[in-house]
Amino acid sequence: MARFVASGSLRLDAVVPAEMNAEALHVLADGVPSVPCGTPLSRAYTPGSFAHRLLELPQVAGALSSLVGPEPDVDHHAVHIREPHGGEAQPLHADAIIDVRTDAFDVQLMYYPQQVTLEMGGTLSVPGSHLRRTNETDTGRYQNLRGQDRLVCPAGTVVFLHHGLWHGGRRNDSDIPRYMFKIRFNPTVRQRLLWDVTDLHDPRVRRELDAHFPWYEQAGGRLERYNRVLLWREVTGDEGFDLDHWVTRVANRPEGDAA
Repeated sequence: MARFVASGSLRLDAVVPAEMNAEALHVLADGVPSVPCGTPLSRAYTPGSFAHRLLELPQVAGALSSLVGPEPDVDHHAVHIREPHGGEAQPLHADAIIDVRTDAFDVQLMYYPQQVTLEMGGTLSVPGSHLRRTNETDTGRYQNLRGQDRLVCPAGTVVFLHHGLWHGGRRNDSDIPRYMFKIRFNPTVRQRLLWDVTDLHDPRVRRELDAHFPWYEQAGGRLERYNRVLLWREVTGDEGFDLDHWVTRVANRPEGDAA
C-alpha cells in the first residue's frame, strides 16, 4: 500500500491463467456489455461471465479489496483495441475531470490478456504523478518525462491505477492488435486499513513513502511527498505520521491563549 500511495499504481504480473487470457481475446473482440454508472460490483457482472471470473481471481480480488474495500461501485468499463500499425499516442491525461479529493480515491483496473512488447505500445504512465492534480488532458503538452513507464508485460498482467495518475495509450507499431480491458471502481466504504497491516510500522514503509521520482523538481518533489503524507494519514488513521515535519508544521493550529 505504501508503494501505491507513493507511485500511484500496483502491478500484478501474469496473475490471470493462460486459458482465461486466450478466452479474453474473443470476449474482448466481441465487446463487454455496458454497465450503468454506479452499479454495485456484486450486481455489475453476471456470475460465470468473463469479467466476473476475472474479478474473482484471488490476487485481483485481494488487491481490489485492499485498495477500495468491499462492494465498490463500477464507475464504467471499456475495451481498448489498438489495431496493427494503428492509432495515435494519446496525450498524457488523468481520467475524468480534476478530482481534488484527499480523503478518497478511485482505482482503475487495466487487464492485458497478451504479452505486451515495446513495439505494441503499452500504456504509458508517470509514476508519482497521481497527487499533482490536473484537469484531464492539461498535461497533454508533455511528450516525455524522465522516469516515465511504458508498460511491457507478460500475458495476464493486471495493473491498478490511482484515478489521478497521468497516463496514455501508445501507438501500436506491431503486426497484431493489442487488447486492454479497464474498469474504474468507486469506493463505498472509508478507505482505511483495508489491507494486511501486519507490517504497518516496518521501516521500509517510510522509505517507500519517501521515494523520489526522476521528473520531480526540487520544490515540487517536496510537495508530492507532503501530499503522500496526507493520503497516508487518511488510509491509516495515523494523524501523527509525517516524513519531515512538513505536514505537522502546516497543520499546527494553536488554540491556547498566551499567559
